[in-house]
Amino acid sequence: MADNSELERALWAAADKMRSNMDAAEYKHVVLGLIFLKYISDAFHVLYAKLKDGKGEFESADSEDPDEYLAKNIFFVPEKARWQYLQDRAKQPEIGKWIDEAMEAIEGINPPLKGVLPKIYADPELNKQRLGELIDLIGTIGLKEDTHKSQDLLGRVYEYFLGQFADAEGKKGGQFYTPRSIVKLLVEMLEPYNGRVYDGCCGSGGMFVQSEKFVLNHQGNIRNLSIFGQESNPTTLRLARMNLAIRGIDAKLELGDTFLNDRHLDLKADFILANPPFNISDWSGEQLRDDIRWQYGVPPVGNANYAWLQHFIHKLSPHGIAGIVLANGSMNSNTGGEGEIRKRMIEADLVDCMVAVPSQLFYNTMIPACLWFLSRNRIESATHRNRLHEILFLDARKLGTMINRRNRELSDADIALIASTYHSWRNVGGTYQDKAGFCKSATLDDIRTNNYVLMPGRYVGTEEIADDGIPFDEKMNALTTKLAEQFAKSNELQKTIRENLKGIGYEF
Repeated sequence: MADNSELERALWAAADKMRSNMDAAEYKHVVLGLIFLKYISDAFHVLYAKLKDGKGEFESADSEDPDEYLAKNIFFVPEKARWQYLQDRAKQPEIGKWIDEAMEAIEGINPPLKGVLPKIYADPELNKQRLGELIDLIGTIGLKEDTHKSQDLLGRVYEYFLGQFADAEGKKGGQFYTPRSIVKLLVEMLEPYNGRVYDGCCGSGGMFVQSEKFVLNHQGNIRNLSIFGQESNPTTLRLARMNLAIRGIDAKLELGDTFLNDRHLDLKADFILANPPFNISDWSGEQLRDDIRWQYGVPPVGNANYAWLQHFIHKLSPHGIAGIVLANGSMNSNTGGEGEIRKRMIEADLVDCMVAVPSQLFYNTMIPACLWFLSRNRIESATHRNRLHEILFLDARKLGTMINRRNRELSDADIALIASTYHSWRNVGGTYQDKAGFCKSATLDDIRTNNYVLMPGRYVGTEEIADDGIPFDEKMNALTTKLAEQFAKSNELQKTIRENLKGIGYEF
């Protein structure tokens, strides 16, 4: 995203200015729906031009036959739903009605999009002049690029806007969006090259998008990934389906409560990436006391953290690995039997690595967070060494950079440091070494001694401070001299203040 960050910021500033008094939670559907419409229309137009030209494999093809597009995994866009048709009419007062009709027509002819697209543009509350301006703005995305670059740019703008809307919505934004740097860290740690990828609380699908990017960046084949997700919020699920469709990612995304109605009942995943809501109490735990997933203990009704952990363990294949974001309290809580569940998970050699991350990474909460990495198979393999009875602890709380007054972000260098440390510890032939204040490979006996608490700070110790060679007495003399000078300045300031106050008739 770095190459286009200025363009993305400019687009966001322009789009946000058009929002006027409209709530960000509603406005995001207006904007993201139009970006999606522009994307599928552009993709359609590329194939349409080839079919119309009728050369080579497209000889005698019908450019208006939906089956021609289905065969190439392209959504068919009816004539009155095509971007140019709508943009030519963007300044007319009926534009909202025409966009809603376009969305209906696209859904009607493309079953995978049924019920996905927003149909809110005819709403009388939506300013039609601003809507026309927004259409013109989105019409400029990728205008001077070739088609492939244009589509890629639209995908990145969609992702960037998701993050910006999450920021604008604050607490509610975190329900559909996990910050990009956290998602990237999870993916870099797990390295999902091929296999089944699962997220049981998938939000707008960021984990899947980043997994696809990882494969492409490492010259892999995205067809080697199978994507499975579940989301309980139907509005959020629609965002996810559009997000993945823009990326051309084929995924089995289901609607429903993951605890009460697991829609991927028999799935055993090779990779699990998830950011479940922190510390939720209303997870229907009282209805699930005898659930098969609670292999290591029944989680308390008042907190779903250990329900999520055990659900994901249950979903792992025999060689599967999971990266899960949870509240810091999950690492040391003993409430409702959580300590005993944690102990059993540790003794079962399921916990591979624990990472304490910096504060202020999330839009929706100030609660400190951590990353759990769970693995079903920690014995030696072709690529990984035997890690039985060991857990790697990483304390990354000092990393990250503030990107605004409220939020911090992990840089690519931070992510590379954390991921490479984990890989050098985990992989065959790695050169891992403990580093005071940052990382520690602890034994099971170490963890037993610490009563099965998994907070990295307990294990990594404090960072060693290099000796600067200045004698202690000399340092103390310099410090006391500096303090004396500051004290004298403070007295002078107080004296000046008193004299000024006296000059206006006030003494104390």
